[in-house]
Amino acid sequence: MSDKPRAEEADADGGRDGGTKSFYKMAAVLDCFTRAKGQLSITDLVEMTGMPRTTIHRIVASLRDIGLIDQDGRRHDYRLGLKMFYYGSVVLANLDLNRHARPHVLNLHQITGEVVHLHMFDGSQMVCIEREEMGETRLTTLTTIEAAPTYCTSVGKAFLAFQQDNLIRRVAAEEGLQQRTEYTLTTIDALLDDLRKIRERGYAIDNEENEIGIRCVGAPIRDSRGQIFASVSVSGPAERMPLTRIQGLAPTVIQTADQISRELGWNGRR
Repeated sequence: MSDKPRAEEADADGGRDGGTKSFYKMAAVLDCFTRAKGQLSITDLVEMTGMPRTTIHRIVASLRDIGLIDQDGRRHDYRLGLKMFYYGSVVLANLDLNRHARPHVLNLHQITGEVVHLHMFDGSQMVCIEREEMGETRLTTLTTIEAAPTYCTSVGKAFLAFQQDNLIRRVAAEEGLQQRTEYTLTTIDALLDDLRKIRERGYAIDNEENEIGIRCVGAPIRDSRGQIFASVSVSGPAERMPLTRIQGLAPTVIQTADQISRELGWNGRR
């Protein structure tokens, strides 16, 4: 996600008061931190936001004072604070999707014996809000918020296939269609063709497109208005998930997605 637009918007809009501008600038700084860039220096933040160094110093000091970011004492870099994790856990605990879907996610895991993911689109990527997998001795569930690209995962493509063309193209442009494996679809035409097939059959396949050795099958979840906003998937090692098994699992995954959708108020009309 690019941080400059949000910061520039705050500076350009003369109708906003100083407090609102400051809020947008703080949000732009927080947006810089990702799983790939978990620790950033002042210089990094200046380059990523386009804001003056003095402004970044002031914002970072404020965010640190309220616990939203921490400083690494050895490297003097900054990272998101534990208070952000607390806020995230509160969000997850109060999501209608998470509350209604969890029994169905667990049931799908028990039926298939494979990892099950529940993802929700946040405006730019798919955010994992529930995961069920069998550990060595017990069932484990998601304890950290994770994100997945849309164009090369079954959860992402199951969502993307049913969206308007302008949203598909925007997300593809933002993500860049980077080649994550030799099987990744890296052109918009190839992606659009795959999304058309997904719409026709009702489920998406990740055929080692995101990670070599992993195959997944996902289906879309609808809200009470019938709008697709999330998806559920089953994932496993490629040797245990040949395409024939993927096709066999697809009806069960679709059924699970539909059950969750009905829990959320969907009337069954596609």
